[in-house]
Amino acid sequence: MKRVALLVACLFFASGLWAIKDKQLTDAQIQEIIQEFAAKEAQFAAARSSYTYRQSVKVEELDNSRRVLGKYEVIQDIIFTADGKRTERVVHAPVSTLSRIILTPEDEQDLRNVQPFVLQTKDIPNYYIRYLGKHTLDEIRCYTFAVKPKQMIKGQRYFSGIVWVDDQDLQIVKTYGRGVGLKRKNYDNQFPKFETYRQQIDGKYWFPTFTIANDVLMFRSGPQPIKMIVRYDDYKKFGAETTITFGDEVVDDKSPQKPPEQKEP
Repeated sequence: MKRVALLVACLFFASGLWAIKDKQLTDAQIQEIIQEFAAKEAQFAAARSSYTYRQSVKVEELDNSRRVLGKYEVIQDIIFTADGKRTERVVHAPVSTLSRIILTPEDEQDLRNVQPFVLQTKDIPNYYIRYLGKHTLDEIRCYTFAVKPKQMIKGQRYFSGIVWVDDQDLQIVKTYGRGVGLKRKNYDNQFPKFETYRQQIDGKYWFPTFTIANDVLMFRSGPQPIKMIVRYDDYKKFGAETTITFGDEVVDDKSPQKPPEQKEP
């Protein structure tokens, strides 16, 4: 947590050439940028719905020494049926050994919609969007915005945090924050802060490829360290012949650097 907070602080207070130029943007220019990248995000969301991919989820509950006490793991292929309907196929799901935490429907919503956050045109009225400046993220020049929901509807989940938007492609390349929503009465639900990284697919759209959370959930019964890793691999456009995988190679020169490998406790 301290390392991530330091990174974000450095980005906020960077004083390089790009941060200086940011001050020259008018409110009208900022609103135009928001509208343009939201429109691009809508195009991305539509494009991603036509791709197959593999999603791997691993959640670990840890003790105070960061040793693993229990684990939940599932690997699913997001595919299309013979008649073209989108569906999920579980390919690996060992018995969960979690004993201190329970994954809730809210966690499921976050995995599906919040951690791979997309801010489309239709979502703009639901969020406060504050421009933070222009910064360089892994050699990519980005517009940076703070995002939080204006109001929350029961049963809905929302993103609250920071997004980095490529200043050329006008798509989100990284998010940092947490899922939020109205809490159910008498439920002690807690949700971790996470980072989601994207990479450029087929030279056009930035798709989520890696999410990590390494946090301490503050339950009423006491703090609980957890670690979560989500990977999105093997993107393949439905009906196409080529598959894009992620390993040591960089898909595009502008792609954010792959986060360092996480060592198991």
